Amino acid sequence: MKLGVFSLATGMAKGTALTKALATNAERLGFSTVWVPEHVVLLDKYASKYPYTEDGILPAPTNAPIPDPFLSLATMAAATEKIRLATGICLVPEHNPVVLAKVVATLDFLSEGRVALGVGIGWLEEEFVAIGIPWERRAQRTREYIEAMRKLWGDQVSAYHGEFVNFDGVRSYPKPISGGKLPIIFGGESGPALKRVAEYGNGWFGFNLTPPEAAEKIKKLEQLVKAAGRKLSDVELIVSPSGKPITPDDLKRYRDLGVSEVVLTTIGLPRTPADASKMLEDAARQWLGPASKL
Repeated sequence: MKLGVFSLATGMAKGTALTKALATNAERLGFSTVWVPEHVVLLDKYASKYPYTEDGILPAPTNAPIPDPFLSLATMAAATEKIRLATGICLVPEHNPVVLAKVVATLDFLSEGRVALGVGIGWLEEEFVAIGIPWERRAQRTREYIEAMRKLWGDQVSAYHGEFVNFDGVRSYPKPISGGKLPIIFGGESGPALKRVAEYGNGWFGFNLTPPEAAEKIKKLEQLVKAAGRKLSDVELIVSPSGKPITPDDLKRYRDLGVSEVVLTTIGLPRTPADASKMLEDAARQWLGPASKL
């Protein structure tokens, strides 16, 4: 069983020292992936419902420092050698797909193939309004964007013609180390989100799920994957309990469901490199030993 770390602290201190400390200590201790979130803007007032709390309110202050995930991951890449670097998650429809493809490919090229693109279609409509991106049909927009990016990553000369993306005869270099096979890992637990995983995702990141809750989602996902002509083993299964309490014994329960990585989100908010080292060492003592036995 692999363990990942969800980092909310990359904007807690100016400079790069804290960001590098988070990554280097996670790698040193044996965590498999570091995940970083994305929001371009937050708002004090919004009608949109955050999907992981009962009241629909994002459990973070709206002035929380959320740096650009790709700049954060590039900083981490420069300080590490083997840990996987992942977005948790990238709000794909908020981006220009041709530009995003270049950013992701460059990060993967520079990190020698360590990038996983965790993606989602977004939950905060007001953020889309602020950026100037239509909220409607964002799921279809996301699908086209990912299809187009895979073309840019995999083809020497790329073309794509859709409702939202159109280009012909373009060259986009450098390529990701794995080309068009760079892993796309979908977040989301709704029926449509699971269907996206089944139809064109390489992985699924289930968030805020205990083992019994994850079991229900994975059962549904297995049905959808089969309907799409694929096998569940084709999909990397990643789960985070988020703020829900679990014990080390629960790692076996996740493993028995086919989950390959559990992502910890509760290591704290370090403000110095020393804080980051201590918090990760505490988490390692509690979780990495049991995980290594599975």
